[in-house]
Amino acid sequence: MIDPAVFDPSAISDEIRAQNAEIVAKLAALPDPMSVPPALVRERRRQGLGPFPLMPLSSKARTIAIDGPAGPIPLRIIAPENPRGVYLHIHGGGWTWGTADEQDPWLDRLADRCGLAVVSVEYRLAPENPYPAPLDDCEAAALWVIREMESRFGTSRLFIGGESAGAHLSAVTILRLRDKHGLKPFRGANLFAGCYDLRLTPSVRHWGPERLILNTNDVRVFAENFVGHVGDRTDPDISPLHADLNGLPPALFSVGTKDMLLDDTLFMASRWAAAGNTTELAVWPGGCHVFIRFDSVLSEQALARIDGFIEGL
Repeated sequence: MIDPAVFDPSAISDEIRAQNAEIVAKLAALPDPMSVPPALVRERRRQGLGPFPLMPLSSKARTIAIDGPAGPIPLRIIAPENPRGVYLHIHGGGWTWGTADEQDPWLDRLADRCGLAVVSVEYRLAPENPYPAPLDDCEAAALWVIREMESRFGTSRLFIGGESAGAHLSAVTILRLRDKHGLKPFRGANLFAGCYDLRLTPSVRHWGPERLILNTNDVRVFAENFVGHVGDRTDPDISPLHADLNGLPPALFSVGTKDMLLDDTLFMASRWAAAGNTTELAVWPGGCHVFIRFDSVLSEQALARIDGFIEGL
Protein backbone atom coordinates (compact mmCIF):
# COMPACT_ATOMS: atom_id res chain seq x y z
CA MET A 1 0.00 0.00 0.00
CA ILE A 2 2.83 2.43 0.73
CA ASP A 3 5.59 3.37 -1.70
CA PRO A 4 8.67 4.36 0.35
CA ALA A 5 9.70 6.74 -2.42
CA VAL A 6 6.96 9.21 -1.45
CA PHE A 7 8.80 9.87 1.82
CA ASP A 8 12.09 10.71 0.11
CA PRO A 9 12.73 14.48 0.43
CA SER A 10 13.63 14.55 -3.24
CA ALA A 11 10.01 13.62 -4.06
CA ILE A 12 8.78 17.02 -2.82
CA SER A 13 8.36 19.52 -5.65
CA ASP A 14 9.86 22.99 -5.53
CA GLU A 15 6.31 24.38 -5.61
CA ILE A 16 5.32 22.51 -2.45
CA ARG A 17 8.58 23.33 -0.64
CA ALA A 18 8.01 27.03 -1.28
CA GLN A 19 4.34 26.80 -0.34
CA ASN A 20 5.08 25.07 2.96
CA ALA A 21 7.77 27.63 3.85
CA GLU A 22 5.33 30.45 3.13
CA ILE A 23 2.67 28.86 5.36
CA VAL A 24 5.10 28.44 8.28
CA ALA A 25 6.33 32.03 7.95
CA LYS A 26 2.81 33.44 7.75
CA LEU A 27 1.56 31.55 10.80
CA ALA A 28 4.68 32.32 12.84
CA ALA A 29 3.90 36.02 12.42
CA LEU A 30 0.30 35.67 13.63
CA PRO A 31 -0.93 35.37 17.24
CA ASP A 32 -1.18 31.85 18.60
CA PRO A 33 -4.77 30.84 17.78
CA MET A 34 -4.90 28.76 20.94
CA SER A 35 -4.32 31.87 23.09
CA VAL A 36 -7.61 33.54 22.15
CA PRO A 37 -11.27 32.46 22.40
CA PRO A 38 -12.51 30.11 19.66
CA ALA A 39 -15.18 32.64 18.62
CA LEU A 40 -12.48 35.16 17.73
CA VAL A 41 -10.56 32.60 15.67
CA ARG A 42 -13.74 31.69 13.83
CA GLU A 43 -14.29 35.35 12.94
CA ARG A 44 -10.68 35.75 11.80
CA ARG A 45 -11.01 32.71 9.57
CA ARG A 46 -14.07 34.20 7.92
CA GLN A 47 -11.97 37.30 7.18
CA GLY A 48 -9.22 35.24 5.58
CA LEU A 49 -6.85 35.67 8.53
CA GLY A 50 -6.44 31.98 9.33
CA PRO A 51 -4.04 29.43 7.89
CA PHE A 52 -6.15 28.73 4.81
CA PRO A 53 -7.05 31.15 2.00
CA LEU A 54 -10.70 32.04 1.63
CA MET A 55 -12.56 30.00 -0.97
CA PRO A 56 -15.34 31.61 -3.03
CA LEU A 57 -18.95 30.81 -2.23
CA SER A 58 -20.97 28.78 -4.69
CA SER A 59 -23.79 30.49 -6.54
CA LYS A 60 -25.57 27.13 -6.63
CA ALA A 61 -25.65 26.54 -2.88
CA ARG A 62 -28.80 26.64 -0.82
CA THR A 63 -29.32 25.98 2.87
CA ILE A 64 -32.16 24.12 4.54
CA ALA A 65 -32.66 23.17 8.17
CA ILE A 66 -33.62 19.75 9.48
CA ASP A 67 -34.63 18.63 12.95
CA GLY A 68 -31.69 17.68 15.14
CA PRO A 69 -31.25 16.30 18.63
CA ALA A 70 -30.82 19.80 20.11
CA GLY A 71 -32.59 21.97 17.54
CA PRO A 72 -32.35 22.71 13.82
CA ILE A 73 -29.26 21.54 11.88
CA PRO A 74 -28.43 23.63 8.79
CA LEU A 75 -27.49 21.64 5.69
CA ARG A 76 -25.73 23.35 2.76
CA ILE A 77 -26.76 21.70 -0.51
CA ILE A 78 -25.08 21.98 -3.90
CA ALA A 79 -26.78 19.76 -6.44
CA PRO A 80 -26.63 19.33 -10.21
CA GLU A 81 -29.67 18.55 -12.27
CA ASN A 82 -30.46 14.84 -12.17
CA PRO A 83 -27.82 13.79 -9.62
CA ARG A 84 -26.16 10.40 -10.00
CA GLY A 85 -25.48 10.17 -6.29
CA VAL A 86 -25.41 12.02 -2.97
CA TYR A 87 -22.31 13.00 -1.00
CA LEU A 88 -22.67 13.70 2.72
CA HIS A 89 -19.85 16.13 3.51
CA ILE A 90 -18.54 16.89 7.01
CA HIS A 91 -16.21 19.87 7.31
CA GLY A 92 -13.00 20.08 9.34
CA GLY A 93 -11.67 22.56 11.87
CA GLY A 94 -10.62 20.56 14.91
CA TRP A 95 -14.24 20.11 16.09
CA THR A 96 -13.83 23.77 17.14
CA TRP A 97 -13.73 25.90 13.98
CA GLY A 98 -14.93 25.56 10.40
CA THR A 99 -18.24 25.95 8.61
CA ALA A 100 -20.20 24.16 5.90
CA ASP A 101 -19.59 27.01 3.43
CA GLU A 102 -15.78 27.22 3.70
CA GLN A 103 -15.03 24.74 0.91
CA ASP A 104 -17.66 25.36 -1.76
CA PRO A 105 -15.25 24.87 -4.72
CA TRP A 106 -14.67 21.25 -3.61
CA LEU A 107 -18.40 20.69 -3.35
CA ASP A 108 -19.01 22.36 -6.71
CA ARG A 109 -16.37 20.08 -8.20
CA LEU A 110 -18.07 16.94 -6.86
CA ALA A 111 -21.39 18.17 -8.24
CA ASP A 112 -19.98 19.08 -11.65
CA ARG A 113 -17.49 16.26 -12.25
CA CYS A 114 -19.07 13.38 -10.35
CA GLY A 115 -22.74 14.30 -10.66
CA LEU A 116 -23.28 14.30 -6.90
CA ALA A 117 -25.75 16.27 -4.82
CA VAL A 118 -23.51 17.43 -1.97
CA VAL A 119 -25.01 17.93 1.48
CA SER A 120 -22.64 19.60 3.97
CA VAL A 121 -23.50 19.48 7.67
CA GLU A 122 -23.32 22.59 9.89
CA TYR A 123 -22.81 20.62 13.09
CA ARG A 124 -22.44 22.13 16.55
CA LEU A 125 -18.88 23.01 17.56
CA ALA A 126 -16.79 22.45 20.68
CA PRO A 127 -15.90 23.63 23.27
CA GLU A 128 -19.37 25.14 23.59
CA ASN A 129 -20.86 21.86 22.36
CA PRO A 130 -18.39 19.05 23.13
CA TYR A 131 -18.75 15.31 22.50
CA PRO A 132 -21.19 13.88 21.66
CA ALA A 133 -22.95 16.95 20.18
CA PRO A 134 -21.04 17.22 16.86
CA LEU A 135 -21.41 13.48 16.26
CA ASP A 136 -25.08 13.50 17.18
CA ASP A 137 -25.70 16.17 14.55
CA CYS A 138 -23.76 14.27 11.88
CA GLU A 139 -25.65 11.08 12.71
CA ALA A 140 -28.97 12.92 12.45
CA ALA A 141 -27.96 14.43 9.11
CA ALA A 142 -26.94 11.02 7.77
CA LEU A 143 -30.26 9.49 8.78
CA TRP A 144 -32.10 12.39 7.12
CA VAL A 145 -30.16 11.93 3.87
CA ILE A 146 -30.90 8.19 3.87
CA ARG A 147 -34.62 8.87 4.32
CA GLU A 148 -34.85 11.74 1.83
CA MET A 149 -32.31 11.14 -0.94
CA GLU A 150 -34.51 9.18 -3.32
CA SER A 151 -37.46 11.56 -3.11
CA ARG A 152 -35.33 14.73 -3.20
CA PHE A 153 -32.46 13.72 -5.46
CA GLY A 154 -33.74 10.64 -7.28
CA THR A 155 -30.87 8.37 -6.28
CA SER A 156 -29.85 5.91 -3.58
CA ARG A 157 -26.11 6.00 -4.43
CA LEU A 158 -24.63 7.52 -1.27
CA PHE A 159 -21.10 8.59 -0.31
CA ILE A 160 -19.62 10.25 2.78
CA GLY A 161 -16.46 12.22 3.32
CA GLY A 162 -14.63 14.98 5.10
CA GLU A 163 -11.32 16.53 5.94
CA SER A 164 -9.37 16.50 9.23
CA ALA A 165 -11.96 16.48 12.04
CA GLY A 166 -14.54 15.97 9.29
CA ALA A 167 -12.85 12.71 8.29
CA HIS A 168 -12.97 11.61 11.93
CA LEU A 169 -16.66 12.50 12.19
CA SER A 170 -17.34 10.70 8.90
CA ALA A 171 -15.68 7.51 10.13
CA VAL A 172 -17.62 7.54 13.40
CA THR A 173 -20.87 8.30 11.57
CA ILE A 174 -20.32 5.19 9.42
CA LEU A 175 -19.80 3.16 12.60
CA ARG A 176 -22.83 4.61 14.35
CA LEU A 177 -25.10 3.81 11.43
CA ARG A 178 -23.84 0.23 11.39
CA ASP A 179 -23.88 -0.35 15.15
CA LYS A 180 -26.91 1.69 16.28
CA HIS A 181 -29.19 1.41 13.25
CA GLY A 182 -28.06 -1.70 11.37
CA LEU A 183 -27.40 0.42 8.28
CA LYS A 184 -24.59 0.17 5.74
CA PRO A 185 -25.75 2.76 3.21
CA PHE A 186 -22.50 4.19 1.87
CA ARG A 187 -21.05 3.29 -1.52
CA GLY A 188 -17.70 4.77 -0.48
CA ALA A 189 -15.92 7.05 1.99
CA ASN A 190 -13.48 9.83 1.11
CA LEU A 191 -11.38 10.42 4.24
CA PHE A 192 -8.78 13.18 3.94
CA ALA A 193 -6.17 13.77 6.66
CA GLY A 194 -8.33 12.55 9.51
CA CYS A 195 -7.60 12.35 13.23
CA TYR A 196 -8.64 8.85 14.30
CA ASP A 197 -7.02 8.44 17.75
CA LEU A 198 -7.73 11.26 20.19
CA ARG A 199 -5.02 10.05 22.55
CA LEU A 200 -2.74 11.47 19.78
CA THR A 201 -0.63 9.26 17.52
CA PRO A 202 3.20 9.41 17.53
CA SER A 203 3.41 11.71 14.51
CA VAL A 204 1.26 14.25 16.38
CA ARG A 205 3.08 13.96 19.69
CA HIS A 206 6.54 14.16 18.11
CA TRP A 207 5.81 17.04 15.70
CA GLY A 208 6.64 19.90 18.05
CA PRO A 209 5.94 23.66 17.91
CA GLU A 210 6.35 24.42 14.19
CA ARG A 211 2.93 25.36 12.83
CA LEU A 212 2.61 23.97 9.31
CA ILE A 213 -1.14 24.57 9.55
CA LEU A 214 -1.09 22.74 12.90
CA ASN A 215 1.38 21.87 15.63
CA THR A 216 1.32 19.42 18.53
CA ASN A 217 -0.31 21.79 20.99
CA ASP A 218 -3.03 22.73 18.52
CA VAL A 219 -4.21 19.14 18.18
CA ARG A 220 -3.93 18.61 21.93
CA VAL A 221 -6.17 21.63 22.55
CA PHE A 222 -8.64 20.56 19.86
CA ALA A 223 -8.95 17.12 21.45
CA GLU A 224 -9.38 18.69 24.88
CA ASN A 225 -12.12 20.97 23.55
CA PHE A 226 -13.95 17.99 22.09
CA VAL A 227 -13.45 15.19 24.62
CA GLY A 228 -11.69 16.73 27.62
CA HIS A 229 -14.54 15.58 29.86
CA VAL A 230 -14.26 11.93 28.71
CA GLY A 231 -12.13 9.50 30.68
CA ASP A 232 -11.52 6.81 28.06
CA ARG A 233 -10.43 8.17 24.69
CA THR A 234 -10.09 4.66 23.28
CA ASP A 235 -13.90 4.42 23.10
CA PRO A 236 -14.53 3.69 19.39
CA ASP A 237 -17.19 6.41 19.35
CA ILE A 238 -14.34 8.85 20.10
CA SER A 239 -11.30 7.19 18.50
CA PRO A 240 -12.48 5.06 15.56
CA LEU A 241 -8.99 3.60 15.15
CA HIS A 242 -9.98 1.32 18.06
CA ALA A 243 -13.28 0.19 16.54
CA ASP A 244 -14.31 -3.10 15.00
CA LEU A 245 -13.91 -2.12 11.33
CA ASN A 246 -15.51 -5.14 9.71
CA GLY A 247 -18.11 -4.67 7.02
CA LEU A 248 -17.35 -1.05 6.14
CA PRO A 249 -17.52 0.60 2.70
CA PRO A 250 -14.62 1.11 0.31
CA ALA A 251 -12.53 4.06 1.47
CA LEU A 252 -9.90 6.36 0.03
CA PHE A 253 -7.52 7.62 2.70
CA SER A 254 -5.44 10.65 1.66
CA VAL A 255 -2.65 12.48 3.50
CA GLY A 256 0.49 14.47 2.82
CA THR A 257 3.89 13.38 4.09
CA LYS A 258 4.30 16.73 5.89
CA ASP A 259 0.99 16.39 7.70
CA MET A 260 1.45 15.91 11.43
CA LEU A 261 -1.59 13.58 11.35
CA LEU A 262 0.25 11.23 8.99
CA ASP A 263 0.20 8.30 11.41
CA ASP A 264 -3.56 8.55 11.84
CA THR A 265 -4.12 7.91 8.14
CA LEU A 266 -1.44 5.21 7.84
CA PHE A 267 -2.79 3.35 10.89
CA MET A 268 -6.46 3.70 9.99
CA ALA A 269 -5.99 2.67 6.36
CA SER A 270 -4.06 -0.41 7.48
CA ARG A 271 -6.75 -1.43 9.98
CA TRP A 272 -9.49 -0.73 7.40
CA ALA A 273 -7.75 -3.04 4.91
CA ALA A 274 -6.95 -5.69 7.55
CA ALA A 275 -10.67 -5.90 8.33
CA GLY A 276 -11.29 -6.97 4.74
CA ASN A 277 -12.61 -3.66 3.42
CA THR A 278 -11.63 -2.26 0.02
CA THR A 279 -9.00 0.35 0.81
CA GLU A 280 -7.05 2.90 -1.20
CA LEU A 281 -4.23 4.93 0.32
CA ALA A 282 -2.90 8.10 -1.31
CA VAL A 283 0.21 9.58 0.33
CA TRP A 284 1.27 12.86 -1.26
CA PRO A 285 4.93 14.01 -1.08
CA GLY A 286 5.34 17.16 0.97
CA GLY A 287 1.65 17.84 1.41
CA CYS A 288 0.82 19.76 4.59
CA HIS A 289 -2.39 19.28 6.58
CA VAL A 290 -5.35 19.46 4.15
CA PHE A 291 -3.02 20.81 1.47
CA ILE A 292 -5.84 20.76 -1.08
CA ARG A 293 -6.92 24.12 0.38
CA PHE A 294 -3.95 25.62 -1.52
CA ASP A 295 -3.69 25.77 -5.31
CA SER A 296 -0.89 23.54 -6.62
CA VAL A 297 -0.19 20.72 -9.03
CA LEU A 298 -0.23 18.38 -6.02
CA SER A 299 -3.69 19.59 -4.98
CA GLU A 300 -5.08 18.96 -8.45
CA GLN A 301 -3.59 15.47 -8.45
CA ALA A 302 -5.15 14.70 -5.05
CA LEU A 303 -8.55 16.07 -6.06
CA ALA A 304 -8.44 14.12 -9.33
CA ARG A 305 -7.69 10.96 -7.34
CA ILE A 306 -10.82 11.62 -5.28
CA ASP A 307 -12.88 12.15 -8.43
CA GLY A 308 -11.61 8.85 -9.84
CA PHE A 309 -12.31 6.97 -6.63
CA ILE A 310 -15.92 8.14 -6.54
CA GLU A 311 -16.50 7.59 -10.25
CA GLY A 312 -15.24 4.02 -9.91
CA LEU A 313 -17.88 3.02 -7.35
